[in-house]
Amino acid sequence: VSQLGFKDASRCIVAKISTDVCSQCVVNVCWSTDLIPVISNNFVNPDTIFANNQMSLQDIEIYGFDYDYTLAFYSSHLHTLIFNIARDILIDEHRYPEGLKEYDYMPNFVIRGLHYDVQKALLMKIDAFHYIQLGTVYRGLNPVPEKEVIAMYEGSHVPLEIMSDFYGKSSHGHTMKQFMDIFSLPEMTLLSCVNDYFLKHNIDYEPVHLYKDVKEAIGDVHVRGIMYRAKYICYGEQTHAVLRKLSKNGKKMFLITNSPFDFVDRGMNYIVGKDWRDLFDVVIVQADKPGFFNDRRKPFRRVTDKGVLLWDRIHHLEKGQIYKQGNLYEFLRLTGWRGSKVLYFGDHIYSDLADLTLKHGWRTGAIIPELRKEIKIMNTEEYVHTMTWLQALTGLLEQMQVHRDPASQTVIQQWINEREEMRLRTKDIFNAQFGSLFRTYHNPTYFSRRLSRFADIYMPSLSCLLNYDLQHTFYPRRTPLQHESPIWPEQTSTGAMNIPFQSHRTTTGSD
Repeated sequence: VSQLGFKDASRCIVAKISTDVCSQCVVNVCWSTDLIPVISNNFVNPDTIFANNQMSLQDIEIYGFDYDYTLAFYSSHLHTLIFNIARDILIDEHRYPEGLKEYDYMPNFVIRGLHYDVQKALLMKIDAFHYIQLGTVYRGLNPVPEKEVIAMYEGSHVPLEIMSDFYGKSSHGHTMKQFMDIFSLPEMTLLSCVNDYFLKHNIDYEPVHLYKDVKEAIGDVHVRGIMYRAKYICYGEQTHAVLRKLSKNGKKMFLITNSPFDFVDRGMNYIVGKDWRDLFDVVIVQADKPGFFNDRRKPFRRVTDKGVLLWDRIHHLEKGQIYKQGNLYEFLRLTGWRGSKVLYFGDHIYSDLADLTLKHGWRTGAIIPELRKEIKIMNTEEYVHTMTWLQALTGLLEQMQVHRDPASQTVIQQWINEREEMRLRTKDIFNAQFGSLFRTYHNPTYFSRRLSRFADIYMPSLSCLLNYDLQHTFYPRRTPLQHESPIWPEQTSTGAMNIPFQSHRTTTGSD
């Protein structure tokens, strides 16, 4: 068996190996195409809308939107700008070492959804079961050895009491912060760079202070409005066409964003045109989400086109007007837009979607820009072959582990070693440091778990809506529970049924 060349996955996938070739140590094992799923030529369409929960657009009367990374997308230069300005704020105002200027923004170092241990100054990826993905723990810019991680956490499990709070923040005794915002990518990178500098120069520092200083510097970039420049806005991936389609079909629309009006106005003028406000029935800026969804005390204030705040009491939310702050309870009272007839889109799973689906029964749509890139990777021949062979190895290990004689165990250990190599390879295909946004090896990430709980549907961008009519119903795939027998061929585990693997999907979820 050891002479078969496991590394050549594409050859092994189509090989049928007779019992004559197999060693007696594996007792009449017969590898065949029955054990290995057939590679499908039907790949996942990156422009698909994926469903976590059944939802029909026919039932949706009102569409709501966040602004940043929902209606508007930004060039990669914006993250570089945020990083550079925040780094300079640390140096000029917090008296951090001038040597930090040697660090530039690294766009491919981190991914969204990572956790940061504020007290230990460690950045890491955690799965849906609160287990750290070993090999993805970084102190500064360098990985922490697995043995050291296990020693620090007395294993690889992170107890609930030190995990981030409901909104991913490190507060009220929680020592973990989860970075869920796309704008947090430069913040994570800056944290890693500052930690790296202090470690390289043997500077004794308090990790909690460093975290708070970086957080404050990043916040200052937003407060000062330096980043709110239209030149960093990309055309919103056919945002204009989506909004026109909804308007043409008589749908009501509203915008609730944390961004200031002048920034939104410049962006929407660029994306849609000067008449963009005519498309929306209600526009709310500087809403202060997620507080907007929970704090009943803040009233709405009307804002003039020049940004002047008016003092009059708001009795109606009028089309064409701009409102600031307020709260969702007042919004519901003034509009009557309640329940499952409302669909709200946002990119931040916590700040945009969680409260709406849990407390108010709105339908929710998550915009995940990274999804398009990951699907394109999943559609490559390298990834398909690697994953298929990884599944085959897992199936072999599951079935053959009962053979305890030394010769069999030697072969099985070879399989275990190769499986680990394949797992690392599938991680590195997406990101060399942290892997996929959605998976920690075989388990979903903590990010995926929250996405599946708080979003009825998810997609790379709003432009995906152009592929569906407004009567369309999204059906989630019925994935069998571990104790259930698979029904559909595509859900069959390795070797479980003698049915070819099919993966043609156009309107439901992906793996």
